Amino acid sequence: MTAVLPQRTKPRTSRTPAVVRLLVLATFVVILNETIMVNALPRLMESLRITEQAAQWVSTVFMLTMAAVIPVTGWFLQRVTTRRAYAIAMGVFLVGTALAAVAPTFAVLLVGRVVQASGTAVMMPLLMTTLMSVVPEDDRGRVMGTVTLSISVAPALGPAVSGLILQLGSWRLLFVAVLPIAAVVTVFGLRKMENVGEPESGTIDWPSVALATLGFGGLVYGLSLFGGESGGFGPGGAIVLCGLAAIAIFVARQRKLQRRGTPLLDLRVLRHRTYALSLVLMTIGFLAMLGSMILLPLYLQNLRGLSPLQTGLLVMPGGLAMGLLGPPVGKAFDRFGAGPLVLPGTIGTVLALAGLTQVSLTMPYWQVLGLHALLMVSLAATFTPVFTLGLGALPPHLYSHGSSMLGTLQQVAAAFGTALVVTVLSARASQLVTDGVAAVPAQVSGMRLAFGVAAVLSVVTVIVALKLPRRTQPR
Repeated sequence: MTAVLPQRTKPRTSRTPAVVRLLVLATFVVILNETIMVNALPRLMESLRITEQAAQWVSTVFMLTMAAVIPVTGWFLQRVTTRRAYAIAMGVFLVGTALAAVAPTFAVLLVGRVVQASGTAVMMPLLMTTLMSVVPEDDRGRVMGTVTLSISVAPALGPAVSGLILQLGSWRLLFVAVLPIAAVVTVFGLRKMENVGEPESGTIDWPSVALATLGFGGLVYGLSLFGGESGGFGPGGAIVLCGLAAIAIFVARQRKLQRRGTPLLDLRVLRHRTYALSLVLMTIGFLAMLGSMILLPLYLQNLRGLSPLQTGLLVMPGGLAMGLLGPPVGKAFDRFGAGPLVLPGTIGTVLALAGLTQVSLTMPYWQVLGLHALLMVSLAATFTPVFTLGLGALPPHLYSHGSSMLGTLQQVAAAFGTALVVTVLSARASQLVTDGVAAVPAQVSGMRLAFGVAAVLSVVTVIVALKLPRRTQPR
């Protein structure tokens, strides 16, 4: 799969290329697993006798692994065929899923999630790079709307799907149910998959791989420790600083390697203003989405007493609305540009998160459903145009690096958001309990503060939306 393909000049067609449709299907299946464990956290805590902060690592370690592996995909996709990349990614994912299904301990479960995520990490950049190479520019919005189903809706539907499955039994069924579906998709895809472009030769810079892993991993792990610290700087702060230092060295090394033409992750994509702005908006948007998806199941199950099935059904309308709006939003982008979609979408995100800061033990369930649906619809109006606008601003030879960087920061933001909201929730609740407040009211107050932090951060997306152009500028 090469990222240096010339821009294709095919006439516009209403049909999505077969290779893109196959990759969308496979990507949907693998990315669904990013959040499928969210609803299972309370049951996982009880079954394996682990703390809330430990349990949330089944989601955080998945996103963190993707953030560490995705930087390698820019190099990887240039050096293997589309078909081989697909086979490797899905094969690794299947091994990880099987391992998680039979995991006897929490440590083995985390290993299975790491292996799962390693395969998943290849699929999203593979899909995005292929799409940008084979779809004409004036039809990308429509096709990207379909892609939204796999990249954005799959994580949104994860809690709903897991809620339904958990009614049947153990959390292990979440992996048992996915395994045959992923196997069928893999076999079908290998029979129909066609190669796009020709692979290139080249070497990988392993120090860059190590720096990316240590940097992003240290940042998120250090942040996750803050909630358990009694105060002060502590080991969490030290690990965060070490992670930031590793990222700084990683950036310096990539800039040096760019002069030789062999960076692991080509940072020259950031010289394109529209892409850089899109990157900021997407990372903060994903942070808000994943943060809320961690908090809502904890609120609905631990504080409101709902079952996993009831929780899944409550959040399902929002996920379905997001999926159904993907193609229409893509078509609207092709016709009207980004302006009429992205700005209202970012404003809606802020309003939804602001509304969730008012959660209580008596908030009507219809209000929770409505706020969640508003959040999902707003993100649908934002993600598709921003994906298309940002990657479309890059020259073809940077497509794979652009999609890799987007995927990397998206996952880091999601892991950061997950750790952040749990840390804020735990710290606030612990402080109030120490001051003599009962445990349940303390948890409610912690959740309000966590949603408030996400709402404040999402205000940045409104500012960025005002600076984005309506359409990609001609290169």
